[in-house]
Amino acid sequence: MDNTIQHRENDKRGMFWIEGETGKISELTYTVKDDSTIIVDHTETKMEFEHQGFASKILDHTVQWARSKNLKIDPLCPFAEVKFDENPDYADVRA
Repeated sequence: MDNTIQHRENDKRGMFWIEGETGKISELTYTVKDDSTIIVDHTETKMEFEHQGFASKILDHTVQWARSKNLKIDPLCPFAEVKFDENPDYADVRA
């Protein structure tokens, strides 16, 4: 299975996801709050792929992407909020 993280975005919303042979297996969605902040509002992994690190991989990718764009992240989604609390390396991008 190819674990490439894909991304799409429009003016107000965006999504990162990993696709498997049967479609999306894990995704993270965000809302553009303003020119310098996004709000991670949802993460989801299909049940049969849970606990394999897909959502964490996507969140880490999102953090790296935000850094490259000089953006801050407001982790509204409960999963993202817990991961931000657990990972001090994310403090620099937390809104």
